[in-house]
Amino acid sequence: MAVIFLTLRWALFAAAVYVGSTTFAFAESPAGVWRLSSGKVTVRIAYCGGLRLCASIINLARPLDKKGQPKVDRENPNPALRNRRLIGIVVASGMAPAGVNRWKGRIYNADDGGTYSAEAVLSGNSLTITGCWGPFCKKNRFNRLQ
Repeated sequence: MAVIFLTLRWALFAAAVYVGSTTFAFAESPAGVWRLSSGKVTVRIAYCGGLRLCASIINLARPLDKKGQPKVDRENPNPALRNRRLIGIVVASGMAPAGVNRWKGRIYNADDGGTYSAEAVLSGNSLTITGCWGPFCKKNRFNRLQ
């Protein structure tokens, strides 16, 4: 009787692990290349520490300023970073899983130099990132390129 009970218990445990692992396997991955729906910026999203995500700018629709120079992070609150080129900077960091196809972390907005709490929600080839400062939020939609 004890052997049957233990065998049944292990069978239930194995079934639970199988169901749990297959559910996880069906979650989508946001890793890849994404373009803002306006076309203004293209980012590469990658895993940067376990299941956490980061995003870096890899292309701008208009990479040069009015003087023909590469755009820099001129609004950064840190004066030492204001001359770094926008292409290559990390704009999303520490985006931790917060549910199926959902991540929460921080985003940096080079347009105003602010860093905000953010949530990313993935649905197929569309990624919506909502950045908030207190009760004020702004949504941006990205489309998968790769």
